[in-house]
Amino acid sequence: MSLLHQARFFTTVNHLRDLPPTAVPEVAFAGRSNAGKSTAINILCNQKRLAFSSKTPGRTQHINYFSVMPAKAEDPLGFLVDLPGYGYAEVPGEAKSHWEHLLGDYVQTRPQLAGLVIMMDARRPFTGLDCQMVEWFLPTGKPIHVLLTKADKLTNNDASRSLMGARKVLKDYQAQTDGDVSLTVQLFSSLKRRGIEEAQRIVAGWLCLPEASEPVPPATQAKKTPSPNAQRG
Repeated sequence: MSLLHQARFFTTVNHLRDLPPTAVPEVAFAGRSNAGKSTAINILCNQKRLAFSSKTPGRTQHINYFSVMPAKAEDPLGFLVDLPGYGYAEVPGEAKSHWEHLLGDYVQTRPQLAGLVIMMDARRPFTGLDCQMVEWFLPTGKPIHVLLTKADKLTNNDASRSLMGARKVLKDYQAQTDGDVSLTVQLFSSLKRRGIEEAQRIVAGWLCLPEASEPVPPATQAKKTPSPNAQRG
């Protein structure tokens, strides 16, 4: 069983000064307000209501921390961090500005942040705000993994085209670096439970969990020299 299944709520943060003074790695989850972010976190952790999934987009306006730790452990091995959903127009301007600054400052300056998972609707990935999130985080040199959510709403051909398009975008972003930044992407469906194990392994690896050492098929990654045996772009 994945240690992610034992994740539990830890704290809610509304200001950077209130971030936990811990040294263990963190993996953050970001995405548009309607991209299925909270649902994906719940599926990855095999829990129904770990991350709050509201029918009202934009309701989550704080940073929510979930600790990952064995049942009898005294200290967390790492944290899953649910960031505010971005891009919902009906949120009041002052609140929207506050959480955009909170989100941007966190992903750019948090030393404990080991990697960023960005949820994008597979039907319309890499919106302007999605690209802004990538561009905020890219200079840190830390890895990004994109989950193309709601893949069940696409035909197999359309899903493949969405994946190929995302790989191309990530390859273009990687060209802006020295090629050392890991930028990966996969199809994901909470409804069909597609891509769960692959995503769990990425997150477990970033958190340095023991299960990460077990062999698993590689994620789709943007690289300059693609392997013929792996699904890479």
